[in-house]
Amino acid sequence: MFDYLEFFHSLNRFGSRPGLYNIGKLCECLGSPERSLRFIHVAGTNGKGSVCTFLSEILQAAGCKTGLYISPYVTDFRERVQINGQMVDEATLATAAETVKNAVLELNQEDIIITEFEAVTAAAFLCFASQRCDAVVLETGLGGRFDATNIIPPPLVSVITSISLDHTQILGSTVAEIAFEKCGIIKQGSSVVTNNAQPNEALAVIQKTAAERGARLSIATVKNKNILNTSIFGTEILYNGEPLSIPLAGEHQIENALTAIEAVHVLQEQGFHIADAYIRAGVAQTQMPARIQILSREPLIILDGSHNDGSTKALSEVLKTHLPQKKLLGLMGMMADKDYAQALQNLAPLFASLITATPGNPRSLSAEALAAAARQVCPDARAIPSPAEAFAQAKEQLGGYDALIICGSLYLAADILGADSNIYS
Repeated sequence: MFDYLEFFHSLNRFGSRPGLYNIGKLCECLGSPERSLRFIHVAGTNGKGSVCTFLSEILQAAGCKTGLYISPYVTDFRERVQINGQMVDEATLATAAETVKNAVLELNQEDIIITEFEAVTAAAFLCFASQRCDAVVLETGLGGRFDATNIIPPPLVSVITSISLDHTQILGSTVAEIAFEKCGIIKQGSSVVTNNAQPNEALAVIQKTAAERGARLSIATVKNKNILNTSIFGTEILYNGEPLSIPLAGEHQIENALTAIEAVHVLQEQGFHIADAYIRAGVAQTQMPARIQILSREPLIILDGSHNDGSTKALSEVLKTHLPQKKLLGLMGMMADKDYAQALQNLAPLFASLITATPGNPRSLSAEALAAAARQVCPDARAIPSPAEAFAQAKEQLGGYDALIICGSLYLAADILGADSNIYS
């Protein structure tokens, strides 16, 4: 079988030519598989993966054969390409990747160099087309305007999730600049959904872009929710007079669920038969790795991939709301190119003690450097570079704490979830 991982990872991470020209040429070589598909396109800083997963589950509950394209993955590369909630099978992905490789080699002769993300995106299009998906929920990789996923024709609906500062060296130094890049997915005369919890400067850019492009803008009302009950294990709200169970914890996940539901309302207007019962069923069965994931209830161990200002603030609010006055042990690992100082400001004061680790990625910040930075806000911080050893030692100490919170990076989450099973013993 063709080694798709070796092929994808052999390609450059970033291209020398910004824009959609290269991905456009690649898709042309492949017969433009994206043109046979219908998409829900999702961009934003935080919540993209959750909104995509809510949408995928709702569409599946309604009987749609649903493709889901997300990134990054946590433990298995094929998490990025799913059909009806299952990772695409190895053979299908390998066949698609080999077809893409042949096209890449052909384009190289024309001095067109394809990046890894462009190749993976094109392979995903081939997988979804070959499996005849009714709809594909498509998450952008970085930004929106020049993101490889933006090669698609006008989608059924575009969704802009919560926007905050991230990837500032690429997308811009202000929320408004970043919002402009995200709004690049709004096509002329299309439909777009966002929510009223957006920062004012982001919402203004979304409204302006929609007006300029003649796009119909729907704004989900996510403030003043009617919450029936809430805990670290999820929230139940009142939706259209009936309880809606959201199994992902936190105020931000209510926002994500309601944003996804607003997008479903747009699909309903376009002829999709998605009854409220399917919406409730889809939301209720949504699960995501490393999104306030409960690894253990007794003792309480929570794993979250939050890694920027917006997501670490969201995790902080969840902990302050649902675990107030609790003695928390933190385990953090971060990338050096993230704003780790801000993440520590958001989270480290909540920890009675903090262990830092070095995630298994070349871009990682060393455990020692993270611990040194953390001591300004959490004096009891120490470095244990190996994520597996850090987790093992944290569990040994848990008797003196109410919960263990693992956070800071999806790469750290992958290290924990992918560790040998005896780490959980």
